[in-house]
Amino acid sequence: MLASMNLSSHEWVLRDRVIEALNSHLSLPKALESARAPLLELMPADYMGLCLITLGPLVEFKWLVPGHRLALLDEYSKWVDSDFIRAPIFARPNVALRDSEMLSRKELERSPLYQRSRELDLSLEHVMAVLLPVPPGLCGAFTLYRDRRLPFSEQDASLLTSLTRHLVNAVRNCRDVQAATTGAHLLEELYRRPDSAYLVVAPPSHEVLRSQRAAALLEKWFVPSDLHASGIPRVLQERLEALTRMDADARLDASLWVSLHGDAYRVVRFIELPETEGPRSWALVLNEVPVSIPLPETMRRVLTPRQADIARGMLRNWSNKDIASEFALSEETVKVHVKAVFERLGVDSRADFLYQAAHLNKPI
Repeated sequence: MLASMNLSSHEWVLRDRVIEALNSHLSLPKALESARAPLLELMPADYMGLCLITLGPLVEFKWLVPGHRLALLDEYSKWVDSDFIRAPIFARPNVALRDSEMLSRKELERSPLYQRSRELDLSLEHVMAVLLPVPPGLCGAFTLYRDRRLPFSEQDASLLTSLTRHLVNAVRNCRDVQAATTGAHLLEELYRRPDSAYLVVAPPSHEVLRSQRAAALLEKWFVPSDLHASGIPRVLQERLEALTRMDADARLDASLWVSLHGDAYRVVRFIELPETEGPRSWALVLNEVPVSIPLPETMRRVLTPRQADIARGMLRNWSNKDIASEFALSEETVKVHVKAVFERLGVDSRADFLYQAAHLNKPI
């Protein structure tokens, strides 16, 4: 997708600034505020908002709106059933959709949300939105608004789609580390949690701290000959050093390290910490996951029955060939189902799917 976009050098700079801003805080409101100016310049818009949707018996909505307040979104609970954006983006997660792809102009102008915006002197003439699945049990609806008659272009939609994985990553990192919920220094907070398996490293190989659980897992996983001179496992030190040399898009594909040993996966997720915590360090989140784990209920709800079967097969470490044989499908059909599962769940790979499923079964 990046190669197909015809961007100017200034637009590439703006895109990089947005990605950098999204990774600048582990407080989601602060990250969105940092990203607001370059993002609204990159895809010219007047307002932006992120609706966090908690999935469960009672679905909850929470809007984060950096910059100018939108009175319409303060009233969202009254209008949620009339929201014409919700159904189209849930049908195509991780793909940015323009209002022209959701309904006709006449339907837009007749919609209760549009009518209410005019009553509030907002005149939200055009919208573009994307659904961000962030398992377990959370979705984000990121939306851009224009208050003038200037439709969003196909390139605008491609740009927003290209940023989707970075938006998901920002939400996921903020949720996982939960820095926004405490006034304590982040590293102290990580260290205090008795069940936390965190190794914090300042690249290339200076260890800042390791929690007790991380120390126990590393001792179990590695022998002395596996260690770098710093005491950090060489395979993890090399992955971290490689990550620091990658651009932001490549990092997303390399931020998980997974190794299968016996009847369990060894999983390490690499999270770049904000500069406010001192020199730019990385948290390595460690976890051990059984080869076969249950498909979390919140994931099952967003999958079709066949997709749920495919997902369970992946959680059993079955190859596409194994899954095809089990369900009497072709391998090409299995590939299509696997891609659909990843899109609906907002995961990038089998490793990411495993990590998120394990997170839901046993939060880490």
